Amino acid sequence: QVQLVESGGGLVQAGGSLRLSCEASGRTGSSYTIGWFRQAPGKEREFVAISWDDGSPYYANSVKGRFTISRDNAKKILYLQMNSLKPEDTAVYYCGADRSVLTSNPREYRYWGQGTQVTVSS
Repeated sequence: QVQLVESGGGLVQAGGSLRLSCEASGRTGSSYTIGWFRQAPGKEREFVAISWDDGSPYYANSVKGRFTISRDNAKKILYLQMNSLKPEDTAVYYCGADRSVLTSNPREYRYWGQGTQVTVSS
C-alpha cells in the first residue's frame, strides 16, 4: 500500500551534517504519522524523530537541538536535517510510516523503507 525509499546517507566526520530524504508513494499522505528511526549494530531499532499526522515534530532526547524533521506533503517527501553529528549517530536510518499510529514505538509501524547508512567518524 505504501512504499518508502530513503536516501542521503553517507560517511561524514564528527560535527558534520547530512540531510536524509524519504520519498513516499502509494497512499501515504498528510494524514499519516511518519518518522525516522535508526538501528545501530547490535542495538534495537529506536525512534529518532517523528512527524505526527498533524505535522508536529517529536524528537528523541539524544537528537534534540541537532536534528530537524520536516515533511513536504505535496511532494510526499520526509526530510531529516542532521547537524553536529556524533559517532553515536552511526546507524542505518529508516523511514517508517503508518496511519492512525500515535506512538514512537517502531514495532507499531507497518510501512518501512530499506534504510540508508549513516556513518560518523571520530
